[in-house]
Amino acid sequence: MKARVHVMLKNGVLDPQGEAVRHALGQLGFDGVEGVRQGKVIELDLAETDADKARDTVTQMCEKLLANTVIESYSVEVS
Repeated sequence: MKARVHVMLKNGVLDPQGEAVRHALGQLGFDGVEGVRQGKVIELDLAETDADKARDTVTQMCEKLLANTVIESYSVEVS
């Protein structure tokens, strides 16, 4: 089973990487980009075959390691 975790900074948290990308896009002539938020995607290959159990396990992984829940939010997709 595969799981995909999307991690993004929460709204209101400054995103210096996103701002650097926005600035660089402007320098390259891509005008009109008013904001960029940068995140990360983590793909996991799991031995678990039960989707609900896999989702619960990956959620625990996010809470303990994959996301800093103070400043980041995350979503989990299982397939």
